[in-house]
Amino acid sequence: MQANYPCDSISRRHFLATLGAGAAGCALARLAPAADKGPLHEALFYDKLDKGTIRCRLCPRGCIVADGKRGYCRVRENRKGTYYSLVYGRPCATHLDPIEKKPFFHVYPGSLAYSIATVGCNLSCKFCQNWDISQASPEDVSVPYRAPADIASTAKRSKAKTIAYTYNEPTIYPEYLMDCARAGREVGIESVMVSNGFISAEAQQALLPLLKAIKIDLKAFTPSFYPEVCGGRLQPVLDSLKRLSGSGVWYEIVALVIPTLNDSADEIKRMSAWIVKELGPDVPLHFSRFHPIYKMKNIPPTPPETLRRAREIAAGEGIHFVYIGNVPGEEAQNTLCPSCKAMLIRRYGYRILENTIVNGRCQACGKPVPGVWS
Repeated sequence: MQANYPCDSISRRHFLATLGAGAAGCALARLAPAADKGPLHEALFYDKLDKGTIRCRLCPRGCIVADGKRGYCRVRENRKGTYYSLVYGRPCATHLDPIEKKPFFHVYPGSLAYSIATVGCNLSCKFCQNWDISQASPEDVSVPYRAPADIASTAKRSKAKTIAYTYNEPTIYPEYLMDCARAGREVGIESVMVSNGFISAEAQQALLPLLKAIKIDLKAFTPSFYPEVCGGRLQPVLDSLKRLSGSGVWYEIVALVIPTLNDSADEIKRMSAWIVKELGPDVPLHFSRFHPIYKMKNIPPTPPETLRRAREIAAGEGIHFVYIGNVPGEEAQNTLCPSCKAMLIRRYGYRILENTIVNGRCQACGKPVPGVWS
């Protein structure tokens, strides 16, 4: 059941007081001169209520938004009973990334992803590495309008295999995502989504037909972590993952392991057992190393030994593909055949050193390898 919250946006003053690091090395426009306004785009997924109020159906918050106010994500505004997206056509960050950076390890290995982001998010994670855009408001950045066809053609010229909606939370701009994905397909470019999974069933089902793959951050497996650290709830993310199972859209899971907060052996074991039971053993699980940032600079980086222990636990529970991220040179970045243990893909960081998968199969034993390979 959705929780309903009266919502408004953060102030410009609050944002400027906390403005800092750049967004994941991407090209970020901030506090630039006023840009062209472009078309005002009505939002999807909302109901009109009495006295000009609306109810947003985009994510599990179910924000109740009065006239002149915004939802929790700060990028959707009620104007006299009509809800509008304030970030349609306004990507404030763009970059050409290896798809392994997302990370997707079973999607077009070695390919490039044309990555885009807007400001805003429907969570408020204290460890967000891109907080300067995810926790910003539309008026805090000013960028030229870019039509979906422009995004698609730029991706094509860049030799990208996919458009990746990433850096902030793509759930908050489904209108733009869907139009960019359609424009991409018209020129042979697929779309992938990097998400926190905090999305309504209705919105998720609308996005799925336009996506080739989704990466979900499973931030913890204790209900208290989400409200205390992320400003959200765990169960809607688990529900989102279960909807992906059997949807036909490839998905992978990332768990950022934070010392003392979500790194206990018991939590890793319960999470891994849930994944095998509810989603199956072939969903890739990435344990990623935490680095101090934003509101969690007092917590040290995750010891690599903690990640290796987590990997052993997950593999022991039956997950076939368990990776370790943010530790360059780690052997657990490689993909092995779960049947014969042959080396399938050898990686160093985001680089592919060897890929022996042909037609989606292990060449040593002939067994299919789950993923999106061609």
